[in-house]
Amino acid sequence: MLVKLQSHRLLGRPKSILAATVVIILFYWLLLKTERLNPDRPSSETAKDDHPEPPRPPSFKDEAAALLRYESRHRYLPLVPGAGSIYGNTLETLIEKDSRPPLHKDAITPAADKVSFSQDRPYVFSPYPKYDSPAWKSSHAEYIPCSGPAGAAVQDIRVFKGWPRSFPDPGFGSYGLLGLDRNLCYERETRLGQYGLSPDSTPVSAGGDQLTNPENVDWGELQNQCVEKNKKRFASTHPPNDFMRNQRKLGQSSRSRRATAVIESPNNATTTIKEPRTALLLRSYTGKKYTDNDKQTIRSLISELNLRTGGEYQVFLLVQVKGPEDIWSDQKVYESIIESEIPQEFWGITILWNDESVKHMYPLLNEKATKVHNSQFLCVQMFMQTSREFDYVWNWEMDSRSVGHHYDLLTKLAEFSKKQPRKGLWERNERFYIPSLYGDYDTDFRATVAQIYGKNTVWGPPGIPGVNPVGPKPPVSTPEEDNYEWGVGEDADLVTVSPIFNPNNSDWVLRNQVWGYSFKEFVGADIPRRATIITQSRISRKLIDIMHAETLRGNHVASEMVAQTVALLHGLKAVYAPMPVFFDRPWKGIQLARWFNGGPLGESGSFGSAMGWGREGRFQGSTWYFRAIPPQRLFNNWMGYEDTGIGGSEWELKHGRPCLPAMLVHPIKDVRPTAPGTSSESKLPYG
Repeated sequence: MLVKLQSHRLLGRPKSILAATVVIILFYWLLLKTERLNPDRPSSETAKDDHPEPPRPPSFKDEAAALLRYESRHRYLPLVPGAGSIYGNTLETLIEKDSRPPLHKDAITPAADKVSFSQDRPYVFSPYPKYDSPAWKSSHAEYIPCSGPAGAAVQDIRVFKGWPRSFPDPGFGSYGLLGLDRNLCYERETRLGQYGLSPDSTPVSAGGDQLTNPENVDWGELQNQCVEKNKKRFASTHPPNDFMRNQRKLGQSSRSRRATAVIESPNNATTTIKEPRTALLLRSYTGKKYTDNDKQTIRSLISELNLRTGGEYQVFLLVQVKGPEDIWSDQKVYESIIESEIPQEFWGITILWNDESVKHMYPLLNEKATKVHNSQFLCVQMFMQTSREFDYVWNWEMDSRSVGHHYDLLTKLAEFSKKQPRKGLWERNERFYIPSLYGDYDTDFRATVAQIYGKNTVWGPPGIPGVNPVGPKPPVSTPEEDNYEWGVGEDADLVTVSPIFNPNNSDWVLRNQVWGYSFKEFVGADIPRRATIITQSRISRKLIDIMHAETLRGNHVASEMVAQTVALLHGLKAVYAPMPVFFDRPWKGIQLARWFNGGPLGESGSFGSAMGWGREGRFQGSTWYFRAIPPQRLFNNWMGYEDTGIGGSEWELKHGRPCLPAMLVHPIKDVRPTAPGTSSESKLPYG
């Protein structure tokens, strides 16, 4: 057995003016010199060549020169205008308040009450479908509103119109591309007040939004009741894993599983169209201490994704048990761990797993493959084998935060991915989208990528001996015959928020973590693979089922590669959705391309990859990477806490209440009130 479910059962000062002058002149000279260099892009001749030369590894001299160029820019940029402009933005600085298309105007309405900390009135933000409209009712079963804690109606969050005056444009990604309203600013109290954040000042009227006695709430039961009310909207029967020759319950013996782990294409059965459901697995572990902000975040996920949608999503805590306890043979042990490790209000959404369960389910994997760093998705695979009602699953990092609205973000990521054609998709996927340099995504960027690769694009599965692809075959023999039509309207089996890159030659530390995939005609170490750093992603049930079957055969790769690699090998649709990512330095587009899409063909992987050991420090000033500093600093300031000389009650009295545009940030660790003089930093090594 995999799980037992509760209720349903995760930068010295110069010594002299002369010395300072010399340093500045040196920086300017070096910058001017390097800007004239070829920015590591293929020449126009190579770009037009349908058979470019294989990439060659850079020499030690080249690597050293590249490091010097990067370090010179990195140290120089804090001295130029625009440096640090992501920090210290408040409600007092908002501009472009009424700049939005009609579609976005429909999602906001003036709030009934003002707030004491701003002259601007907040707006209620409802990005949900018009459930009562004739258009909705004509194609959907009835939507029945669900109750929140204490039977109260679920409140929508409030936002402020506008964009902070000094806030930079995203370095990577785009609001408009994803369909997100750029000109909404989120303030902590109107964002999290209804989820238990105590107000720092009394609103003119709280409007009954404050959550009282949260410890008495059973969020698991509230979710289940909501799904039950809306059950006519969702499928009542759920498909088995049709990629397995025989179905097995998760508690069966390993001998049985060894004999039946054979992948087959599923039957093309048709069923009544129902709304898809998505599980969101919030990753956690025993020993974690849940902060007030952790709890507020979980409540907001449940309220915005499950209760407000009538059960379209369901949120779970997927908790790794790190200790030696036997959680499978003794129900009391299982329950005692939940009760001692998890806040009571979340007992009903908690699912436990441990290394032993993974080893039991996947006996052909060795000890290293089943350790949590390599097996993050194995427990997700196991969850989806027993929770067949979910069409998709989000693997969600506990140390990530969405400053914006959860439903708005996840819906827009899915819609963008559905619109993407398959032609050139893997090649677009493997580079950060830099709008200031690449232009329009669907025209300029697409054409540039096509020119670089010519005929050398992924078109269907690669055809590896021993892998029987289950994805759809291309409708035409070559991509030249397709006018970017195949795949449009097809839901993506994998959605990521960072590039899906080729780890070969990248120096990324886990690139060679491959187990199995060895056949008579093929060596497993040569398996084509892809990776995404940070495992936060949406995966379809189909892809999860294939991952499960492959693992049962002993085929596995590192966690950051597994969904991407299986999707590639089986010809499934995978999409990098370019969410907005910001930097604390005013990098130019061409500089971002050089340092983050520095591969031989302008990709993020291969030689010179920023994900490679010794180069990850390039992400230190970004808002999304596990070694980044801005996420914690920005979030602390946003929460009203001092960090690096900004934030805190006295600072806010002078400058105003912080607000931020919608963004995903990572990592966020232990959000608590800070001591004076606190400065966030990353203590992880960079090589």
